[in-house]
Amino acid sequence: MPAPDFDSVARYYDALAGLVFGPRLLAAQRLALARGLPDEAARVLFIGGGTGRVLPELLQAGRAGQVLYLEASAEMLARAAQHLAATAPELLARVEFRHGTEAALRPDEQFDAVLAFFLFDLFPAPELHALLQRLQPHTHARTRWLVADFAPPRQSWQRGLQWLMYRFFGLTSGVAGRQLPDIAGALARLGLRPQWQQRLSGGLVEASAWEAGA
Repeated sequence: MPAPDFDSVARYYDALAGLVFGPRLLAAQRLALARGLPDEAARVLFIGGGTGRVLPELLQAGRAGQVLYLEASAEMLARAAQHLAATAPELLARVEFRHGTEAALRPDEQFDAVLAFFLFDLFPAPELHALLQRLQPHTHARTRWLVADFAPPRQSWQRGLQWLMYRFFGLTSGVAGRQLPDIAGALARLGLRPQWQQRLSGGLVEASAWEAGA
């Protein structure tokens, strides 16, 4: 199944996300970074980061070394590079911007931290499971997985908002999912265990950190 294509919405994605969700999405990403980033992460994989709003904050946190910024949308990738160049050009040398999906990872590449922010919700359950299995060989026993994403809805307004989101991105970007997959369950089936989880914004979004279980 082809990856979703966000090139057509890259130009106005941040404005649209801000209009619909306000600061909620950024708040979840910032919380994941603040609480979940390991003290030392020499190699970080940031997959599907979109326009890179939190990339400067990741680098400025002082705990990340080299970052591989992997993004399937060429337009999103270009905007992420432009944003970092405009806000913190001195940090550019620590980032490799690579166009592609997890298939673009080299067999010998391993990472101390994997960041996936509002990525896993894009895939139906079987495709999410396959994606995680393809990522796992690029991790080791102490790799920390940082996740920020939508949480299973508890209220009708949350279900309605997610329904609209999936219909919109299904039409504009080819997102195959039609409802939120069981992200926590998929990570657990990979042998990962939550180090912490926290819901924000009335339970609409969640930030969490995962590591391999004993």
